[in-house]
Amino acid sequence: MASRVAGVKTRPVLIVLRVMAGALILCLMLGFLIFAGRVEQREAPLTRHAEGMIVLTGGADRVTDAIELFARGHADRLLITGVNQAITRSEIARLNPKFRELIDCCIDLGYDALNTIGNAREARRWADQHGISKSLIVVTSNYHMPRALAELSHALPNHELIPYGVVASRMRDEVWWRSAHAARIIGTEYLKYVVALTRLATADMLALPRSLPPA
Repeated sequence: MASRVAGVKTRPVLIVLRVMAGALILCLMLGFLIFAGRVEQREAPLTRHAEGMIVLTGGADRVTDAIELFARGHADRLLITGVNQAITRSEIARLNPKFRELIDCCIDLGYDALNTIGNAREARRWADQHGISKSLIVVTSNYHMPRALAELSHALPNHELIPYGVVASRMRDEVWWRSAHAARIIGTEYLKYVVALTRLATADMLALPRSLPPA
């Protein structure tokens, strides 16, 4: 009799848990559709000027596009964050020979960042070092932009962040629901984005300091 009563009592709990799990899955699915719909498939022209520009390494064409934008006068100084330790300034100049003088004078290389969190920390230190206090252009892949902006806005809450999403040639003409490659990239990035938002929201609720340790 006691076990039967206990079973009856646990049924409402199981029902509530199942409803909550279903609601969570539904929210994640809807969130993914919204996220995927906001990933730009074309690079919008940049018409703004900012004090600084940050490009996050890791995707095709990001650095080249950033240097070209910088050469057009869209920012006063450029940070390439997350540079591989084996890549030197002369190597970047060799790959972008038209901009050699610009690379020597006004482009900074950041070697500390290993991920997007590290990129945000490195960007904050760089902005403080160069007195960049108002606006920053952010250059990264289109699908990576939401997470990059979330991390950077948390590290640099008083800066205006101007996004420039780079669209890789392979994804330029791909509709994500028709391409396993694009769907996999966007799906993986969406999950990372959700985790990042959860971590940042938790940090805000716990009132953790925004002063950041080394990357």
